[in-house]
Formats: sequence, C-alpha cells, structure tokens
Amino acid sequence: MSETPNVYAKTYKDYLEQVHRIDVDLVSQRLGIDADKNRITIPLFDKFYTVTRTEITDPDGKQPAFDICVILSKYLLLCPEITPTKADWVSFKDLKDGGPLTTYFVNDVESAIAKHFTGNIEAAATACKMLGGFNPAIDAAYDVAAQFDALPKVPLMLLFNDADDEFPAQCSVLFERRAENYLDPECLAMTGRLLFSSLKKAACL
Repeated sequence: MSETPNVYAKTYKDYLEQVHRIDVDLVSQRLGIDADKNRITIPLFDKFYTVTRTEITDPDGKQPAFDICVILSKYLLLCPEITPTKADWVSFKDLKDGGPLTTYFVNDVESAIAKHFTGNIEAAATACKMLGGFNPAIDAAYDVAAQFDALPKVPLMLLFNDADDEFPAQCSVLFERRAENYLDPECLAMTGRLLFSSLKKAACL
C-alpha cells in the first residue's frame, strides 16, 4: 500500500519533465490556451489550473487530484499537429480504442449520473449550470441536456431522462469525435468520471 503514493509521485514528476520539453508557444496556440515561458493555464470544467515546470496547481494553489494532473498533462503532450475537424457526437465506445473501457464508462459515469439524479431533474439541471454547462446546439428532447467545454477543443454533452412508469433514469455522455485526438481513452474516461464527481459535488446530494 505504501508504494502507491510513491508511484503517483514518480508519474507526476515524469509528466512534468515531459511537459517541460514541449514547445509551449506552439502547443498553446494549437490548443487555444494561455501560456508564457513560466506557466500554462488550462480551464477544465470551468476551473483554471496552472502548469509550471515544477508543479500543477488548482485555483486555490494546491495540487489537484492525481487524475486531474494526468488529464492536464496528457492534454498538453498529445496536442495534435493538425487541428481535427470531425465534430460529430459519438458515444464513448465509438471513440478510437475506447472499447476496453466502455463497461467502466457506462457503469462509473453514465449509470452513476442516472442513479444519482433519479427523481431530481432540477438538481441535475442546476448542477450542470454550476459546472458551466449550456444548452447544446442540437435539438435534444431530454429532461436535461447540457454541453460542457471540458477542455478547450474537447466538448462533451450530457443527456439525461428521469425515471418514469416504464423506464429507469437514463444518461448518455457524448464526445465530439475529435476528442480522441486530444486525449487517450483512459483520460477521456477519467474526464467523464470527473464530470460525475463534479456534478455530484455541485448538487450536494
């Protein structure tokens, strides 16, 4: 058990070393984020995180959870050279190499959101707004439909229908297909899980 914090610390350090070697000006231009030679600022679900050569910090100046550190690091390291244009909305299983993590995503993201907000549409809608969610640009006949800018150029969409006399509550979390060019499947799955935990915290249920 004592080895786990050491593994996290080593991985965290390795990511910072890799990020330090990127062309900050080029990457920030491609991703549309603010940066200078000393720090990079990245919005993640409406919160601004700072990446420097020595640390990753949240808006309070503290090191965020390990999954957030991984998401932010990979986002910088996987920055595509050519801006992808595929903007069709797809489920997690339809993303490149998403198959092995589909069960996790369904259970720990979509089903978890549906279960948590069953019988409380108002709380779901309020939590989405608190997290920076806005009405999607597509017609969506759902009890709650919200689009989020998880990261610049990595939007996702939540579609939620509450339970009724025939069906249990259901939730779908969709990504634009271009998301697979900015994050690997593990990070996209973690981004979905972060959406759930952030909504849960915002709703205080």
